[in-house]
Amino acid sequence: MRLKNKVAVITGGAQGFGLGIVERFAQEGASLLIVDLKGEAAAAVADKLPNATALSADVSKDADWNSIVEGAIKAFGRIDIVVNNAGVSHRNQPMLDVDEAEFDRVYAVNVKSIYLSARHCVPVFRRQGGGNFVQIASTAGVRPRPGLTWYNGSKGAVIVTSRSMAAELAKENIRVNVINPVAGDTPLLATFMGEDTPEKRAQFRATIPMGRLSTPLDIANAALFLASDEAEFITGACLEVDGGRCV
Repeated sequence: MRLKNKVAVITGGAQGFGLGIVERFAQEGASLLIVDLKGEAAAAVADKLPNATALSADVSKDADWNSIVEGAIKAFGRIDIVVNNAGVSHRNQPMLDVDEAEFDRVYAVNVKSIYLSARHCVPVFRRQGGGNFVQIASTAGVRPRPGLTWYNGSKGAVIVTSRSMAAELAKENIRVNVINPVAGDTPLLATFMGEDTPEKRAQFRATIPMGRLSTPLDIANAALFLASDEAEFITGACLEVDGGRCV
């Protein structure tokens, strides 16, 4: 098993890409703290897995990150992997139609959470002699779509911030890598499209050379590789899992 004896914290782990990552990591032997704003849904996932626990938390809040780290240490004694998967978007619309509160929420969940995870998890990794962040960004930060300007910007910030973290933390054996998924059939899809119709789905698929949306398993397999010891010399990488969207 590729993650045997590893402890992973996965945010947004109750649905979508996060759930796919949780299930794949469990198959490979990881102990899991499943973090989600929807605590009951996270607990239901954890109940089905052999070595998992769940925590309700808002990743944009400092106190909640303190609880995440304390919860993982209490349950498993250490943290080896942090997958920053939780994310939100504004609806696909003209950029000036996004109000300030929605803009603030997008940046708090998508970007501030990276800062807070570093503040709380890097000290743990330092004490242990190393650790591993896997950040779920988006092709939106590499090849932006119209109508998602502020979301695009937030994912661009995740990419640059993560690469800078990788450069700064490499000497301490702390790896930081990024996955850029193309749109997938997850709860955020309707938000990205503006409305979920067969026509809109066809338009999105037409922008992907391989002709389909991403799946949670696509993203989970990429996260598994980057989190595993097989990638021990990889840091600062941005892996597009996008069927050729960014080519």
